[in-house]
Amino acid sequence: MITILFQTESHFPCNRKKIKAALATVLGGKVKRSVEVSVSIIGDRRMRQLNKQYRNIDDTTDVLSFGLNESAEKSEPFVEAPDNILRLGDIVISYPQAIREATEENTMVDDKIVELALHGLNHLLGIHHD
Repeated sequence: MITILFQTESHFPCNRKKIKAALATVLGGKVKRSVEVSVSIIGDRRMRQLNKQYRNIDDTTDVLSFGLNESAEKSEPFVEAPDNILRLGDIVISYPQAIREATEENTMVDDKIVELALHGLNHLLGIHHD
């Protein structure tokens, strides 16, 4: 079973079904057990706060991911929930940044949000970049 929790404020319209379907397709091909991930669409002010708090960067960014299987102390192993659901973590996307990037790339905003969500999912799955 694949569970995708989705949260957005009403003034950030997006195609939830399209975004969830894209994430479910990737998860279905890579994870062979019950899995859960959350997606939040937020504004630049909140994204800047998160970026500063967790990355010490006082600026906004397009997407952040927060893995739940990452222990704060590397010496402490993560303890799995007894329900055997793999909770990957949270993907947070800045709606204003998605609009800006979609405009620059001449693409639809929902397509850009899907791209950002998949990028965040890759991080949660352990696929990183420089």
